[in-house]
Amino acid sequence: MAYTLPPLPYAYNALEPHISAQIMELHHSKHHQTYVTNLNKATEAYNANPLQNRIAVLAAINFNGGGHINHSLFWENLTPATSPAAKPDSAPKLVAEITKIWGGLDKFKAAFNASLLGITGSGWGWLVKDETTGLSIVTTKDQDPVTKGVPVFGVDMWEHAYYLQYLNGKAAYVENIWNVINWKTAEDRFLGSREDAFKALKAAL
Repeated sequence: MAYTLPPLPYAYNALEPHISAQIMELHHSKHHQTYVTNLNKATEAYNANPLQNRIAVLAAINFNGGGHINHSLFWENLTPATSPAAKPDSAPKLVAEITKIWGGLDKFKAAFNASLLGITGSGWGWLVKDETTGLSIVTTKDQDPVTKGVPVFGVDMWEHAYYLQYLNGKAAYVENIWNVINWKTAEDRFLGSREDAFKALKAAL
């Protein structure tokens, strides 16, 4: 079964002015599609001959598979700024837990932003729920996915996610993306299991 590009739950221009339609179209239809295409090619190569070029093929599966997973989760945890889901009020239990841990939503955002801006090279920042340790801010390198716990929401810090609009202004991108975070989805993931968070992704597999 081939992997497929999941449709966006909103139009390409729906996140403007915070993320431009040009970025969204390229990011989704080109970058994410490339991960899906290369994942299918690598999977086909592995299935045809698991022993041939094993290390390179598995590396391609891990990288492109991670890209597919991360972006599929990312699209879902964004929403138009005018949507009720973009308001933290849509996530009362999550915000209460964030306040308990970080001392308030603003303090949490400052800590999350610092982690995003501290990423060297390309990567992702995630709020992760772990059954043992609770909520934590996690960064992953390149397209490595979150392998433990529930990814409550993530932010893509690859240049293709912001450069056409923000140029080298990563801090402005990081600040503005809070306007389009889908707090309703974040609440659902926080209250659910890891399997629940990946339901939509499985539908695209």
